[in-house]
Amino acid sequence: MKNSSHSALFDWLVRHSKSSFVLMCISFMAFGVLSYNLVVYIAANANYLLTYRWDAIVDGGAQQLLEIWGTAFLALGCYLVFKLCEHALIERIAHQPRQADQPTPVAEVVDAEADATLH
Repeated sequence: MKNSSHSALFDWLVRHSKSSFVLMCISFMAFGVLSYNLVVYIAANANYLLTYRWDAIVDGGAQQLLEIWGTAFLALGCYLVFKLCEHALIERIAHQPRQADQPTPVAEVVDAEADATLH
């Protein structure tokens, strides 16, 4: 087993970049759908509860507020999944060994030319 400070899920996401990308896209879309107009709903519900007080609570305003906050936490969870997948993909790209047929990065060419002029 590989010695890693990362979780098994993160290691799996790094190894399976296509699945990680698909999951990242799905979680991004879910975050967008869940968070759309969320602030407006919370403000409207809070205004309703403050205006009608006990009648609003009896009428289901408190339950609705809890459901809106549940949606907010679900949206936050989708955002965290998106960031986890993003980090896994960046980790894979950053530590991917270069193939022999890939061109040399520009920074290495510039460094090599600078070294050649110094010697």
